[in-house]
Amino acid sequence: MFRILVVEDSRNIRKLMAAKLEQSGYEVYQAENGEKALELMEGTHIDLIISDIMMPKVDGYELTKSLREADYNIPILMVTAKESFEDKEKGFELGTDDYMVKPIDMNEMVLRVAALLRRAKISTERKIVIGDVVLNYDHLTVTTRDEVYELPKKEFYLLFKLLSYPNKIFTRQQLMDEIWGMDIDTDERTVDSHIKKLRKKFDNLTEFKIVTIRGLGYKVEKYI
Repeated sequence: MFRILVVEDSRNIRKLMAAKLEQSGYEVYQAENGEKALELMEGTHIDLIISDIMMPKVDGYELTKSLREADYNIPILMVTAKESFEDKEKGFELGTDDYMVKPIDMNEMVLRVAALLRRAKISTERKIVIGDVVLNYDHLTVTTRDEVYELPKKEFYLLFKLLSYPNKIFTRQQLMDEIWGMDIDTDERTVDSHIKKLRKKFDNLTEFKIVTIRGLGYKVEKYI
């Protein structure tokens, strides 16, 4: 069970968030400010933090800065009434992973928590598991029930990117920028060619499908 730490100086809001998270199957810890959060984390493993910004003693910015300086890679979702671009920019620069503005939708909060935990798991383990299919980032392999495929780097990175964000549409330009970078010999046909090769290898799988979004790009749909 994932452990979530809610850091919020408003007792009512803190308890409301904790109740919703517990209802969604998480083990929840609470702290009224960043100082208490840091004390709690000295003896307790936490998988994700939801933190307010404006708090007494140690605020959300200071908490995030302290954790990142101590090499904590734990996902941090910042929840605040401060909605200016400058406030968000400061939070992201200090190491916040996501941002929600009060009053927050509790259902959306749970969705964002699940997404952050999934990305953190992928980042830490450097693998994606979908049913019987395993993508191993370190070995550039895709293991299925019947075979182990050793993919060329660009093919693997392209598939790994799409599967890291199921149902998210990526334009060809986004994929070119992220996978090929400044390679001047790359154009949209390069992306299409790599997608064609991936489909040839994996279109028989029932776990996922690469879907073309006409006029835009591609996404992956997962069926598990």
